[in-house]
Amino acid sequence: MLDGGLLLLRVAAGLTVAAHGAQKLFGWFGGPGLTGFADSLESMGFRRTRELAWLAGLAEFGGGLLLALGLITPLATAALVGMMLSATLVGHRGKGFFAAQGGFELPLLLAVVAAAIALTGPGAYALDTVIDLPVTDVAWTWGAIVLGVVAAAVTWIAHRSALSRADRTRLQTA
Repeated sequence: MLDGGLLLLRVAAGLTVAAHGAQKLFGWFGGPGLTGFADSLESMGFRRTRELAWLAGLAEFGGGLLLALGLITPLATAALVGMMLSATLVGHRGKGFFAAQGGFELPLLLAVVAAAIALTGPGAYALDTVIDLPVTDVAWTWGAIVLGVVAAAVTWIAHRSALSRADRTRLQTA
Protein backbone atom coordinates (compact mmCIF):
# COMPACT_ATOMS: atom_id res chain seq x y z
CA MET A 1 0.00 0.00 0.00
CA LEU A 2 2.77 2.47 0.92
CA ASP A 3 4.58 1.95 -2.37
CA GLY A 4 1.37 2.47 -4.36
CA GLY A 5 0.71 5.69 -2.46
CA LEU A 6 4.24 6.94 -3.13
CA LEU A 7 3.85 6.11 -6.82
CA LEU A 8 0.58 8.06 -7.02
CA LEU A 9 2.05 11.03 -5.16
CA ARG A 10 5.26 11.06 -7.24
CA VAL A 11 3.44 10.85 -10.56
CA ALA A 12 0.79 13.46 -9.70
CA ALA A 13 3.24 16.00 -8.26
CA GLY A 14 5.96 15.31 -10.82
CA LEU A 15 3.71 15.62 -13.86
CA THR A 16 2.09 18.76 -12.43
CA VAL A 17 5.48 20.46 -12.12
CA ALA A 18 6.63 19.08 -15.49
CA ALA A 19 3.54 20.61 -17.12
CA HIS A 20 4.43 24.01 -15.63
CA GLY A 21 7.95 23.60 -16.97
CA ALA A 22 6.56 22.73 -20.42
CA GLN A 23 4.56 25.97 -20.32
CA LYS A 24 7.77 27.90 -19.71
CA LEU A 25 10.02 26.01 -22.15
CA PHE A 26 7.71 25.20 -25.04
CA GLY A 27 4.59 27.33 -24.59
CA TRP A 28 2.52 24.16 -24.17
CA PHE A 29 -0.76 24.09 -22.21
CA GLY A 30 -1.34 27.79 -22.81
CA GLY A 31 2.03 28.79 -21.35
CA PRO A 32 4.13 31.80 -22.31
CA GLY A 33 7.10 29.92 -23.76
CA LEU A 34 10.68 31.02 -23.15
CA THR A 35 10.28 34.55 -24.49
CA GLY A 36 7.09 35.24 -22.56
CA PHE A 37 8.49 33.79 -19.36
CA ALA A 38 11.74 35.75 -19.78
CA ASP A 39 9.64 38.91 -20.19
CA SER A 40 7.78 38.03 -16.99
CA LEU A 41 11.07 37.59 -15.12
CA GLU A 42 12.26 40.94 -16.46
CA SER A 43 9.09 42.61 -15.19
CA MET A 44 9.95 41.21 -11.73
CA GLY A 45 13.33 42.93 -11.88
CA PHE A 46 15.59 40.02 -12.83
CA ARG A 47 18.52 40.32 -15.22
CA ARG A 48 19.76 37.73 -17.73
CA THR A 49 16.18 36.61 -18.03
CA ARG A 50 16.59 34.39 -21.10
CA GLU A 51 19.08 32.19 -19.21
CA LEU A 52 16.94 32.23 -16.06
CA ALA A 53 13.83 31.28 -18.04
CA TRP A 54 15.68 28.36 -19.62
CA LEU A 55 17.05 27.20 -16.26
CA ALA A 56 13.70 27.50 -14.47
CA GLY A 57 11.81 25.72 -17.24
CA LEU A 58 14.37 22.94 -17.40
CA ALA A 59 14.39 22.50 -13.60
CA GLU A 60 10.60 22.22 -13.54
CA PHE A 61 10.21 20.07 -16.64
CA GLY A 62 13.19 17.79 -15.99
CA GLY A 63 12.80 17.68 -12.23
CA GLY A 64 9.11 16.91 -12.56
CA LEU A 65 9.71 14.06 -15.00
CA LEU A 66 12.49 12.63 -12.81
CA LEU A 67 10.21 12.74 -9.76
CA ALA A 68 7.35 11.08 -11.64
CA LEU A 69 9.68 8.28 -12.78
CA GLY A 70 11.38 7.99 -9.40
CA LEU A 71 14.71 8.42 -11.16
CA ILE A 72 17.63 10.19 -9.46
CA THR A 73 15.16 11.31 -6.82
CA PRO A 74 17.64 13.54 -4.93
CA LEU A 75 18.29 15.55 -8.11
CA ALA A 76 14.54 15.88 -8.71
CA THR A 77 14.09 16.96 -5.10
CA ALA A 78 16.79 19.63 -5.31
CA ALA A 79 15.30 21.02 -8.54
CA LEU A 80 11.72 21.03 -7.32
CA VAL A 81 12.38 22.32 -3.81
CA GLY A 82 14.56 25.07 -5.29
CA MET A 83 12.08 26.10 -7.98
CA MET A 84 8.94 25.85 -5.89
CA LEU A 85 10.42 27.75 -2.94
CA SER A 86 11.71 30.38 -5.40
CA ALA A 87 8.20 30.69 -6.83
CA THR A 88 6.85 30.99 -3.30
CA LEU A 89 9.36 33.66 -2.23
CA VAL A 90 9.46 35.69 -5.43
CA GLY A 91 6.63 34.99 -7.86
CA HIS A 92 3.77 34.64 -5.39
CA ARG A 93 5.06 36.75 -2.51
CA GLY A 94 2.65 39.34 -1.17
CA LYS A 95 -0.36 37.73 -2.82
CA GLY A 96 -1.52 35.74 0.19
CA PHE A 97 -1.84 32.00 0.62
CA PHE A 98 -4.60 30.97 -1.78
CA ALA A 99 -3.94 30.33 -5.47
CA ALA A 100 -7.20 32.03 -6.51
CA GLN A 101 -5.59 35.35 -5.58
CA GLY A 102 -2.19 34.41 -7.05
CA GLY A 103 -0.98 33.10 -3.70
CA PHE A 104 1.74 30.62 -2.89
CA GLU A 105 -0.25 27.55 -1.81
CA LEU A 106 0.56 25.37 -4.85
CA PRO A 107 4.32 25.97 -5.12
CA LEU A 108 4.74 25.60 -1.36
CA LEU A 109 2.75 22.36 -1.36
CA LEU A 110 4.79 20.97 -4.27
CA ALA A 111 8.07 21.85 -2.51
CA VAL A 112 6.90 20.04 0.63
CA VAL A 113 5.73 17.01 -1.40
CA ALA A 114 9.13 16.76 -3.14
CA ALA A 115 10.95 16.99 0.20
CA ALA A 116 8.61 14.41 1.78
CA ILE A 117 9.20 11.97 -1.08
CA ALA A 118 12.95 12.41 -0.63
CA LEU A 119 12.61 11.74 3.11
CA THR A 120 10.48 8.60 2.65
CA GLY A 121 12.27 7.37 -0.45
CA PRO A 122 10.66 6.99 -3.87
CA GLY A 123 9.14 3.57 -3.11
CA ALA A 124 9.38 0.15 -4.72
CA TYR A 125 7.76 1.31 -7.99
CA ALA A 126 10.53 3.76 -8.82
CA LEU A 127 13.34 3.46 -11.33
CA ASP A 128 15.81 4.29 -8.55
CA THR A 129 14.71 1.10 -6.79
CA VAL A 130 14.69 -0.99 -9.95
CA ILE A 131 18.27 -0.04 -10.86
CA ASP A 132 19.35 0.01 -7.21
CA LEU A 133 20.50 3.62 -6.89
CA PRO A 134 21.34 4.48 -3.26
CA VAL A 135 19.00 7.50 -3.16
CA THR A 136 17.58 6.97 0.32
CA ASP A 137 20.91 7.60 2.02
CA VAL A 138 20.54 10.31 4.67
CA ALA A 139 23.32 12.45 3.18
CA TRP A 140 21.77 12.40 -0.32
CA THR A 141 18.32 13.15 1.03
CA TRP A 142 19.22 16.07 3.26
CA GLY A 143 21.83 17.30 0.80
CA ALA A 144 19.17 17.55 -1.92
CA ILE A 145 16.73 19.36 0.37
CA VAL A 146 19.39 21.79 1.58
CA LEU A 147 20.59 22.40 -2.00
CA GLY A 148 17.03 23.27 -3.01
CA VAL A 149 16.61 25.64 -0.07
CA VAL A 150 19.97 27.31 -0.81
CA ALA A 151 19.03 27.73 -4.50
CA ALA A 152 15.77 29.39 -3.47
CA ALA A 153 17.61 31.68 -1.04
CA VAL A 154 20.09 32.70 -3.76
CA THR A 155 17.17 33.43 -6.11
CA TRP A 156 15.44 35.52 -3.46
CA ILE A 157 18.65 37.46 -2.70
CA ALA A 158 19.29 38.04 -6.43
CA HIS A 159 15.74 39.29 -6.82
CA ARG A 160 16.05 41.65 -3.84
CA SER A 161 19.35 42.93 -5.22
CA ALA A 162 17.84 43.48 -8.68
CA LEU A 163 14.93 45.38 -7.13
CA SER A 164 17.34 47.54 -5.15
CA ARG A 165 19.31 48.33 -8.35
CA ALA A 166 16.11 49.14 -10.23
CA ASP A 167 14.94 51.44 -7.41
CA ARG A 168 18.31 53.22 -7.35
CA THR A 169 18.27 53.67 -11.14
CA ARG A 170 14.69 54.93 -11.12
CA LEU A 171 15.51 57.46 -8.40
CA GLN A 172 18.61 58.68 -10.25
CA THR A 173 16.72 59.24 -13.52
CA ALA A 174 13.72 60.94 -11.89
